[in-house]
Amino acid sequence: MRQCELLGLSRSSVYYQPKPMSAADLSLMRRIDELHLAHPFLGSRRIAQMLKRQSIKVGRVHVATLMRVMGIEAIYRKKRTSIPGKGHKIYPYLLRDVSIDRSNQVWASDITYLPMAQGFAYLVAIVDLYSRKVLAWRVSNVMGSEFCIEALNEALTRYGRPEIFNTDQGSQFTDEKFTAPLLAKGIRVSMDGKGRWIDNVFVERLWRSVKYELIYLHAHDSIRELKSALRAYFAFFNATRPHQSLEYQTPDEIYFGCPNDCEGGKSLHAARHRAFARTSGFAADTKGAVEAHTAQPENEKTTLSSFRAPPIHKTARPLATRLRHSPPSRDEARSGNDKLKKAA
Repeated sequence: MRQCELLGLSRSSVYYQPKPMSAADLSLMRRIDELHLAHPFLGSRRIAQMLKRQSIKVGRVHVATLMRVMGIEAIYRKKRTSIPGKGHKIYPYLLRDVSIDRSNQVWASDITYLPMAQGFAYLVAIVDLYSRKVLAWRVSNVMGSEFCIEALNEALTRYGRPEIFNTDQGSQFTDEKFTAPLLAKGIRVSMDGKGRWIDNVFVERLWRSVKYELIYLHAHDSIRELKSALRAYFAFFNATRPHQSLEYQTPDEIYFGCPNDCEGGKSLHAARHRAFARTSGFAADTKGAVEAHTAQPENEKTTLSSFRAPPIHKTARPLATRLRHSPPSRDEARSGNDKLKKAA
């Protein structure tokens, strides 16, 4: 009691132990996140009504509370797109009418919410906008600035410095501890301004891919398991997954300026494929698949499939062959019997 009096705190706040999120709320948050990803313009009122149509009884206030915990909100024009920390400097937006035509010209970063089997986490990623390459990422169970700074330091150490670094005006990115390493290297800091949510569309597209291709397909039990899955996915995303917006090239090929058929591209893809096969636990013959990938870069579909399933047995027949060997129809059987009778 004496300590509380000296610190000017109430005893109830000192003794209070926060309760963990209930299983019902975690399930509800996952569904809210799916609706928000599919329809980012929906607010808490419409999401609550859509949930009621799906026989999920929940009020608008509770939906709004969970959306605040998740760090998401409806996208629409308003006076302030995000709330920076008190005393944090806001930098101007520098990408208006800028043509992004080379790697390391502009990097961008953002944070998203990831549901798990029990609980949730936050993911931050740093992306090269020209190549769509994920340069660095971190996962945390709290939405502070520390894990953002760790991802930034890794990207700067491994890939050098960009000319411009763009973020939103969230308190994690306006923190002086985050902007100081950028300014020390002479990097210009850019922040999305009023009504400029579309400037972050490339990172938002990354979140859509991560969630639909990984997060929603698995129920990760722990942060450690989630990190392992993300490590394998981003290796696949950067080195193997063809991107339609990049004319079906990979981010690594665009970023390093080396296509599939050059020697550097072959060695890069071989190393990336081996790392992805190890981290993802696939049972395919990695060595043979890498050799096939480097020897026949033009046959992208065949080489990619070798990493997703064990090699087909020699005695197995393709689907078209199996169809040709299907049982004959009644008319075909009758004509065959007539031919046998005539031959006899």
